[in-house]
Amino acid sequence: MSSKKRTTTLALANGLIFRGHSFGAEGEICGEVVFNTSHFGYQEILTDPSYVGQIVTMSAPQMGNVGATPLDEESLRPYAAGMVVRQLSELPSNWRANSSLDKYLATYGIGGIEGIDTRQLVTHLRTHGACQGILTTESLSDSALLEKARSIPSMEGQDLVSAISTKTIFDYQPVFPHVQVPASPDLHVVAYDFGAKRAMFDLLVEGGCRLTVVPFDTPAEKVLALKPDGVFLSNGPGDPAAVPASKQAVTELIGKLPIFGICLGHQILALAVGAKTYKMKFGHRGANQPVKDLRTGKIEITSQNHGFAVDPASLGSRAEVTHLNLNDGTVEGIRVKDAYAFSVQHHPEASPGPQDSRHLFDRFLMDLRSMKGR
Repeated sequence: MSSKKRTTTLALANGLIFRGHSFGAEGEICGEVVFNTSHFGYQEILTDPSYVGQIVTMSAPQMGNVGATPLDEESLRPYAAGMVVRQLSELPSNWRANSSLDKYLATYGIGGIEGIDTRQLVTHLRTHGACQGILTTESLSDSALLEKARSIPSMEGQDLVSAISTKTIFDYQPVFPHVQVPASPDLHVVAYDFGAKRAMFDLLVEGGCRLTVVPFDTPAEKVLALKPDGVFLSNGPGDPAAVPASKQAVTELIGKLPIFGICLGHQILALAVGAKTYKMKFGHRGANQPVKDLRTGKIEITSQNHGFAVDPASLGSRAEVTHLNLNDGTVEGIRVKDAYAFSVQHHPEASPGPQDSRHLFDRFLMDLRSMKGR
């Protein structure tokens, strides 16, 4: 920790206040304070668009030890509002790194706090739930900090997708050299961009798909006019119920084309068949969540990042639950019974995380080829 670092304060709306040292950018940031239990992959986490509006607390004690590199980015920039760590490593020991974590966040105007008891903070969030908070290097009284924190709107009801989704339709091309692009893709997939991670698109491309990415509110008839073999619903931030245009489009597409949804895409598929979603107490964020596939009985360790979930009692008869979280019994996957349409709450692309669930991409590709061959 550098002696030049300024003192910074993290204040939670429910009254808890921490003081530590700043890294990244100085100034003031606001957001929902959440925690992630991953021991690795902090750059993939920071650049996951699902973290828009959130200050991410890493439960593992040391961060920054592998620095930062464009090769680990899941999008064009970090989207997390801020970062909380126990100890920051300022000198990365990684030949791939071209920047420290400190400098990387400063480049994008994102602030962080180090040197606080993250065990206490994570325990507090688990007990009382994720809550709004303010992170600042400014000198403010405790009462002023808490007043600001309590004025931050809740994630519930917020449409965060419209601000980060693509504004134009485009054909996706992988940016990393390790992605194996087939010479002649035999499938065409339209991907709704709710805040997508690159790894998802890369796996579809490697599987033989030409990928056309469309904005979150693209009407169903416009998607059908592109004549795809299937539709992919990406991850994304915020409340799924706050993007009704996406729900309407998916409602009209079910039964016409195979559909595969992940995270927010999973929630939107559930809404499209009449289900409801709800805000969780503290959500699932980490790379170690056990999920049971009810069809096979197998248990997979999964990567997750979400604060909303599907209410199983609201699913009705058109869809069935296919996956359950073994920690709390929440819905981790559904299947529409009368269509080629399924989704999962967790992240099978596993970036970062275990690759136990990557076979779900193969399942989607099989659906595409099965329906195309009819």
